[in-house]
Amino acid sequence: MKIAYLVIIISGLISFSSCNQIDKIETNGSLEFTSLSKDVSHEEMESIYNEVKTPFKYGVVIEQPDSTKMIDSPTIFRNNGVWYMTYIVYDGQGYETWLTESDDLLHWKSKGRIMSFTEDTWDANQKAGYVSLINTEWGGDYDVEKYHDKYWMTYLGGSTSGYEAGTLKIGLANTTTLTKGNEWNRINSPLLSPEDDDALWFDNKTIYKSLVIRDDEKLTGHSFVMYYNAKGDTADYESIAMAVSDDMLNWKRFGEHPVITRGKGICGDAQITKIGDIYVMFYFGAFWKPGAFERFACSYDLVNWTDWDGEDLIAPSENFDSRYAHKPWVIKWNGIVYHFYNAVGDKGRVIALATSKDLR
Repeated sequence: MKIAYLVIIISGLISFSSCNQIDKIETNGSLEFTSLSKDVSHEEMESIYNEVKTPFKYGVVIEQPDSTKMIDSPTIFRNNGVWYMTYIVYDGQGYETWLTESDDLLHWKSKGRIMSFTEDTWDANQKAGYVSLINTEWGGDYDVEKYHDKYWMTYLGGSTSGYEAGTLKIGLANTTTLTKGNEWNRINSPLLSPEDDDALWFDNKTIYKSLVIRDDEKLTGHSFVMYYNAKGDTADYESIAMAVSDDMLNWKRFGEHPVITRGKGICGDAQITKIGDIYVMFYFGAFWKPGAFERFACSYDLVNWTDWDGEDLIAPSENFDSRYAHKPWVIKWNGIVYHFYNAVGDKGRVIALATSKDLR
C-alpha cells in the first residue's frame, strides 16, 4: 500500500511524497492536512477489468474512401440524442480534424472538417483535435460541458509537414456550434510547448495528444486537468503527464514526473471515466512489448495511478488490426461497453470497435 504522509501546516511551497512519487503543491495560504490516496487494490482492479472488457471485435466502423489517407484518435460524445465522433485524418501533409455522427454507435456519417490546414501559422500543417469537458461518468450522458458559453477542444499542433513531424505543441480552439461541420476558432498561441521555460525532462522534445476534463472535486486544487503524452530530450519515449488550469487558457505542469510511464516505448492517449469512486484511465501501450495494445490504470485522486498488470484490454488479433490496436475511447451505453480504437492492418489505418456483447 502507498504510505500516506501528513503535511505540517506551512505557508508557501509545500512538498510531500509517497513511496513512489514526489509532487509539489503551491498554496497562497496554509494547508492544514494533506494525505495521498491509497493504491487501488488488486480485487478492485479485477472488478474494473471485468466491467470494461470488450472481448467481441465488431470490426471497422470508419475508414476513408481514399486508402492513402489514415484515420486516427476517436473521441466520442452525445448531444441532443445523437452520437458524434471527432477523429483525425493524415493525408501526407499533416493532421486535420473531422466530425462524424451516428444514431447507433455502429454506422457513421461524416459531417466534414472542423480544423483544416492554414498558411503561415504556428499550427499550419498539424491540427489534431480532441474535444474537452466530456462528461466522464461511466454509463452517463456523455454530453459536453460548455465553459463561458463555448465548447472547447485541445489539439496537437505544429507547422512542419509530415507524420507528427517537427516540434509539436498543444493548442486550444472553441466553438458555439458543437455538432456542425464548421471550422473551430483557434487561440493564437500554444497552451503548452516543449519550448516553455518550465518544460521538464519528459516533455521538452515534443508533445502529442491531450485530454481535458473537469475536476469537480478539485482533487488537484484546480478546476481543469489535462493529461498529455510527450517525449523529452533525455527521455526519448512517450509518457503520460498532467497539467492544471483554472480558466482553460493558462496551464501549469503538475508534478515533476509523468503519471504513467514504462521508461521505454509509448504510454499515451489517455481517456478518463469514473466508475463508482474510482477514476479509470484508458490508454495505449506500444513497443515496451511487441506491437500496440490497450491498457488501463485506476486512481482515487486523479494523480496517483495503479496500473493494471493483467491481460490487455485489446490487442492485435484480426486482419484489420493485425499490426496495431490502440488509441482508445471507451463508453458504456444501454448496458453495452463500446471500445473504439485505432486499428492498423489490411485496411490501412482505420477506426474499429470492440464490444462487451457480440453485436455482429
